[in-house]
Amino acid sequence: MLNFLMRASGAAAATVLLFILFSIVWPGPALSMDQHTWSEQEKAVLRSLSIEALGSLPVDPSNRYSDNPQAAAFGKKLFFEDHFSGNMKVSCATCHRVDYSFTDNLPLSHGMDTTPRRSMPLIGVAYNSWFFWDGRSDSLWSQALGPIENKLEHGISRTMSAYIISKYYRKDYEELFGPLPDFMEENFPQNARPALDDPDALKAWVLMTPEQREVVNRIYVNMGKSIAAFVRTILPQPSAFDRYVEQIHAGETIPSRMVLTNEEVAGLRLFIGKAKCTNCHNGPLFTNSDFHNIGLPQKENVAPDKGRAAAITQVLSNEFNCLGQYSDAHPNDCPELRFIDTSNKKYAGAFKTPTLRNVAERPPYMHAGQFATLREVLEFYRSQAQNPELSHGNLTDKELDQLEAFLHALSSPIASFQAEVQ
Repeated sequence: MLNFLMRASGAAAATVLLFILFSIVWPGPALSMDQHTWSEQEKAVLRSLSIEALGSLPVDPSNRYSDNPQAAAFGKKLFFEDHFSGNMKVSCATCHRVDYSFTDNLPLSHGMDTTPRRSMPLIGVAYNSWFFWDGRSDSLWSQALGPIENKLEHGISRTMSAYIISKYYRKDYEELFGPLPDFMEENFPQNARPALDDPDALKAWVLMTPEQREVVNRIYVNMGKSIAAFVRTILPQPSAFDRYVEQIHAGETIPSRMVLTNEEVAGLRLFIGKAKCTNCHNGPLFTNSDFHNIGLPQKENVAPDKGRAAAITQVLSNEFNCLGQYSDAHPNDCPELRFIDTSNKKYAGAFKTPTLRNVAERPPYMHAGQFATLREVLEFYRSQAQNPELSHGNLTDKELDQLEAFLHALSSPIASFQAEVQ
């Protein structure tokens, strides 16, 4: 509002000032038409945040099956399949639940055991360039493979994954990718993978012939590419905020017709103005997709996490990255990886800015679930006013209420061409 007063002059400023004084003594529920009047610059910001600005899904040149409906249908089956785990009780959907906007409700996700981070939201994730909280994968299909061999998540090997596909999904797989070999144990060990955390599995992997390893890797990669094709279909639908932007764009200003409530509109003004939330949460997914160390408190009983700094080496050495032999991309199609920022100091303890779409539906918050509620998150940001990157002004309790109300207005159903099957 202060920004508005600075832009106004004469009678206009007097009118606004009179409204402010009037609202102090009469806290009525109705907003005036002026509250729904935005400058051209503000309208441009609103349009940039609207889902209409999202555009079509970006092409993934590293995955030739990314937009194949049959691959997506197969990937969906794999996503919800709990045979891909050491106890046959964990699937991708265990930590990415439909009823929690494809996250879970835990501070730290739990698969075969408790992990050091919470699950990331999958809504609109296909628009990202980097995956996981630290960006240690550069494609959605590469990201899908990581948890399978992680002992804390699915806890099985790539050879076991090939066995499971051979036993339960042979027809689905062969229709897409061609014939599978006979996975008899004398030909392919069930627990073999190139990992230093399991000497027996590593030994079994080394003893396999190069041809056998190539067969298993190719099946494993096709599994990841199919899961990625499904996850690409998990998209946000228009929220109350998006419908409000449509109203503003159409010239609607009558308070009784507006989609957003008084508090939500006030929170929106704070979000793009005084609170400076758009410094990091910008664009139609409300994220700059970058990595930041915002000084979060250390989680009890969790080892210090280097975040993006450690992930840079991991993504560069990942056999399944965009420049690897299993990528379908030409090297020129991998600019993010080729020109990656390798500044370890800059990214020490830094984590990805998550989307704010459906944020109210998926507590707790931050990479290790440090905060149980949105209010705790807002209180944290208010306490960090001395951090130049996080300077949000001197926000009052009422303004925090308004910001929280606006964040709820970003909730919407999830669109997926076959999300309803689960």
